[in-house]
Amino acid sequence: MTRSVVVLSPGPLCTVQDEGRPGLAQTGVGRSGACDREAYRLANRLVGNPAGAAVLEVTFGGLVLLAKHDVVVVTTGARCSGARVHNSPALLRNGEQLALGVPTAGLRTYVALRGGIDLPPVLGSRSTDLLAGLGPAQVAAGDVLSLGVPTGPMPGVDLAPVADPEFGDVQVAVTEGPRWGWFTEAAHAALLGSAYTMTSQSNRIGLRLDGVALQRAGAGELPTEGMTRGALQVPSSGQPVLFLADHPVTGGYPVVAYVDDDDVDRCGQLQPGQRLSFVRSRQKP
Repeated sequence: MTRSVVVLSPGPLCTVQDEGRPGLAQTGVGRSGACDREAYRLANRLVGNPAGAAVLEVTFGGLVLLAKHDVVVVTTGARCSGARVHNSPALLRNGEQLALGVPTAGLRTYVALRGGIDLPPVLGSRSTDLLAGLGPAQVAAGDVLSLGVPTGPMPGVDLAPVADPEFGDVQVAVTEGPRWGWFTEAAHAALLGSAYTMTSQSNRIGLRLDGVALQRAGAGELPTEGMTRGALQVPSSGQPVLFLADHPVTGGYPVVAYVDDDDVDRCGQLQPGQRLSFVRSRQKP
């Protein structure tokens, strides 16, 4: 008998995510996948799932699940009020509910169910890519999510001692991008010496930041070139955009810098209103 859970409420945004679709950028397909890869991988390990198993990525909490069979579940990433299984796997019995309140720290919560979410993969992945429209639709109320058959043992860990996402100002490390020289010395100083606020227009595609506008040194325009997760692109407004999981594979605005890969996970947990500052990678404490 196939085990399953029923979605009673998805919250503001809930998607299915895994490791994404790496290696397909040359065909115009972005990687997508979990915004906070570290939290995603931890969730799978805590319930004994294989690497790459599909989980739920919940933005701003609000998810309510009803178990139709006994299932081991855990949440990682953003800590939500009311979730008794955060970083601590537990058995959700048939007929019981898992309800996530508002995050007290962080933005995105990962819900791993033992066996993983069993949906047909698209181009090798079960991830929802909101920009490209690939993969399963956003999770909606009434969805019945089938679970795979557990294949590995439980890890025997009652609680993972992992710190919650940062709540206040956040500092991340960057390296110079390919178009660093397209910007003035004043722009370099502003990028590395001031804080930028994450705006409410941010999403899985990227963080839209508000702060000192970065001025170009010249008036030229770029041909379209490849984009990656962690790229800090600067459109004509001068306000940088930090690309996350669902970023476009190409773009025509200059990339002034790249955020270190592990720090992009941290950026995926920022809430609107939090401030972000940048330091050169070698200066990172």
